[in-house]
Amino acid sequence: MNGKDVALDESLAFRGEGLEKVYQTGETSVRALRGVDLAIPLGEMLVLLGPSGSGKSTLLNIIGGLDRPTSGRLFYRDTELTALDDRELTRFRRAQIGFIFQFYNLIPSLTAEENVRLVTDIANNPMEPRDALELVGLADRCDHYPAQLSGGEQQRVAVARAIAKRPGVLLCDEPTGALDSSTGVRVLETLERAHAELGTTVVIITHNVGIAVMAHRILHFRDGQIARVETNEHPVEPRQISW
Repeated sequence: MNGKDVALDESLAFRGEGLEKVYQTGETSVRALRGVDLAIPLGEMLVLLGPSGSGKSTLLNIIGGLDRPTSGRLFYRDTELTALDDRELTRFRRAQIGFIFQFYNLIPSLTAEENVRLVTDIANNPMEPRDALELVGLADRCDHYPAQLSGGEQQRVAVARAIAKRPGVLLCDEPTGALDSSTGVRVLETLERAHAELGTTVVIITHNVGIAVMAHRILHFRDGQIARVETNEHPVEPRQISW
C-alpha cells in the first residue's frame, strides 16, 4: 500500500503503509520498524510473535497511539492517526483503545471495582464497573483489594478495566507472561469472551507460541518486519491450549 490517496476499506480496523520507527541514542540509530505494511480487519483476533527486539511492541505502541512512527501512514477506520496532533491522539486512545500489560498496574489502595471505575469515570459510553467484572468472572470480587486477589484474578481485573469503556480495540502485551498455564488460560478465556460479546478487535503480543492457535491470524516478526503471516481457518478455544 502506498500513494497519497488510499481507498477506505470499511472492513478494516487498522491499515498501515510503510511504517518506520527509528530510535536515536546518541550517535546510534536503531530501526525498530522497517517499512511495515499491515491490515487488521475489524473484530479480528490477531497474535504477534517474534523474538525480543523484533518490533512487536513498537508496532503495538504505535497502533495504540502511545508512540508515533518516524515515517509512514497509519489509519484507524477512516481516521489517519499519523495526521493527528497530540491532543487528538489522546482522545483517540481514550475512546478506542484498551491496554492490557504483563503486569497488572492496579492501584493497591483501591478495590477491584474502584480500579475499574478509574476508567469508566472518564469514558464516553462505559459499562458499569460491576458489569465489566461480571464479564470476566469476578462478580464476587468487586470489593476485594489487589492484595486479596490471586495473580490471575488481578489480571482479570485489568482486563475488566480495559473493556469497561467499550473500546474498539484491545491491545495486550504479554497478558499471560507472569502467570502459570492454568491461570493464563483463564485470562485468555476472558479475552475471548470480551472479543465474542463486544465484537472487539484484539491484538496480543506473546512469546508463547501455544497461544497463537486461538487467533484468526499470526504475524511473525523478525528484524523490524513482518516476516510471515499465518492464518488459522479454525481458531482453538483457550481451554484447549496448554504450554
